[in-house]
Amino acid sequence: MISTADFRNGLVIELEGDLLEIVEFQHVKPGKGGAFVRTRFKNILTGRVIEKTFRSGERFDEAVIEEQEWQYLYHDGDLFHFMDNETFEQKAVNPDVVGDAAKWMKENDNVFLVFHGDRVISVKVPSHVILSVAKTEPGVQGDRATGATKPATLETGAVIQVPLFINEGDRIKVDTRTGEYVERA
Repeated sequence: MISTADFRNGLVIELEGDLLEIVEFQHVKPGKGGAFVRTRFKNILTGRVIEKTFRSGERFDEAVIEEQEWQYLYHDGDLFHFMDNETFEQKAVNPDVVGDAAKWMKENDNVFLVFHGDRVISVKVPSHVILSVAKTEPGVQGDRATGATKPATLETGAVIQVPLFINEGDRIKVDTRTGEYVERA
């Protein structure tokens, strides 16, 4: 059990059957009445952001969340398949759980599966990945000084904006948090 005094950003609690991650919180001590904590949560399963207020000192169950490194094997159209690097156990995960991470995963890459008990609740990819450009238009000669960009389709199917000097087949580093080009790899 944890109390409102133990709140910190990123902490996950169980409340009314939901897994809620604390996005931000604020202890408020008014001049009159008891202190309270105003909290903004992100529901881990649905992604919805909610705000709740609690009396200072209220107690909650801390959710047991575990991250494990697994290898992404393949996507068969319905499910994403992963393998534990240590036990070689395989697990199939629903696309709703994988979410936007699918844009940055390629076969045989290591990713982190986030577990609550035996259930996978999300998939996390590294903050930067190196991918090949599958399709892009050629850059216009002499138009490089303006910092202009063009769309490029990566090997995973994601479409991002890249500088004009990037060509098909180039390997680039991409920031998975923002979906932006970082540099050539």
